[in-house]
Amino acid sequence: MSEWDSGDSGHDGGVDYGHVEAGQEHESLDQLHQVHAAENDYDSNFGVYEQDSASAESTSFDQGHHVEYSNPSGAHYEESDFTSYDHNEANADHVFAAEGSESSHASEYDQLDALQARFDSAFASGTELHTDGGSSALGVASN
Repeated sequence: MSEWDSGDSGHDGGVDYGHVEAGQEHESLDQLHQVHAAENDYDSNFGVYEQDSASAESTSFDQGHHVEYSNPSGAHYEESDFTSYDHNEANADHVFAAEGSESSHASEYDQLDALQARFDSAFASGTELHTDGGSSALGVASN
């Protein structure tokens, strides 16, 4: 930044220069934005199935027939028929089953945003210039 101020009115024209200033400004912006995310999932599913069944059966069948004859003359006749049936059955069933599943999942996410901006500006300003003929607003005065 520079400044120039002259109160020199030693010239014959009676000129009075005011205050003149010129400069530059520099500004900058730096910004970082960071995101981190993580996700983890785990699932397990196990099952056991069991079934029992039992049955029993018993059958018994008996049949009989008996004939006996005796006559007075001494003759004797005898007949026998007999049927016997037995059935026994036992049944047992056992079923066993197992199943299972297992899964896992993991994911991560990262993001980085960077913003950088620079702002430059230049300026010049001056006060009024007074001469013998009046005043005028000038940015830069010259003879």
